[in-house]
Amino acid sequence: MAWVCAALVLAITSLSAYIRLSKAGLGCEPWPQCYGQSLRAQQQGEPPLPAADPAIANARLAHRVIASTALLLVLVMVMAALASKPVLWSQGRLALGLLVLALFLAVLGRWTAQARMPAVTLGNLLGGFAMFALSVQMALASNTVTAPGGTPSRLARWAWWGAALLLVQVALGGLVSAGQAGLSCAGLTGCDLDAGTWGAFNPWQEPQVGAALPHNPAGAWVHLLHRMGGLVVVAVLFPLAVAAWRNGLRAVALWLLAVLALQWALGVALVTLGLPLGVALAHNMAAAVLLAVLLSIPVLVRQHPLSPAL
Repeated sequence: MAWVCAALVLAITSLSAYIRLSKAGLGCEPWPQCYGQSLRAQQQGEPPLPAADPAIANARLAHRVIASTALLLVLVMVMAALASKPVLWSQGRLALGLLVLALFLAVLGRWTAQARMPAVTLGNLLGGFAMFALSVQMALASNTVTAPGGTPSRLARWAWWGAALLLVQVALGGLVSAGQAGLSCAGLTGCDLDAGTWGAFNPWQEPQVGAALPHNPAGAWVHLLHRMGGLVVVAVLFPLAVAAWRNGLRAVALWLLAVLALQWALGVALVTLGLPLGVALAHNMAAAVLLAVLLSIPVLVRQHPLSPAL
């Protein structure tokens, strides 16, 4: 059930990203003039632009159906864990955490459709990622036995710090997206930092998109720090993967290296290709998988899997 829940949540986060990024203008025509057009229209007092692509309406419907299914599945897991004899406290705590996150996202969903504050986007993004990572943790914890020896706990602490750093990086990426700052840095090196403001880091401040510019130049600092954060994440997680390999967690080490390399390549492609929608969606999904791999390390540090789980 936990693996099914993880698959459902990954689908939910991907559909949510598709709706959010399409609303921001990624994949629209003519590019880049159409970038931020919906937000620009609302700020000028015009009604929200109708969704021309029926795929967005279908994505909204699929999002609601899958989210409802995931919530029911989480309720079943909570009851299964707490009604067992003996009570499965470890899995029960994770299931209760999933339930809290699911209810939080359900409440937040009431304001998501017409939200213009980046805080709503960050809540949806981080909440969905946390649900996916908890589901993977629960699946691994339910399919393992206690290890006779054990891997050094330093590796687990390293993974927790890496996950925290990755969440900060994800939040910066969410601010870039919700703040319409995707084009505030041209190419791999060009960022107009003179136009950037520190107010763009405030998730409760609505981004201001100019009538002439297809982006929010005030978000240049957010965009630059997101790029720098990517380098920091690589610098922290690459040696973590090497340490995991040396301590016997070779499967998770390979996953960590593969997803990290994929995420870095997708980030470069996003900048050089001009924010293509498909690449942005893959970048979002890879970040969720990377977080799940990181948070699986503390579980595997305490326990050895019965069969290769990663």
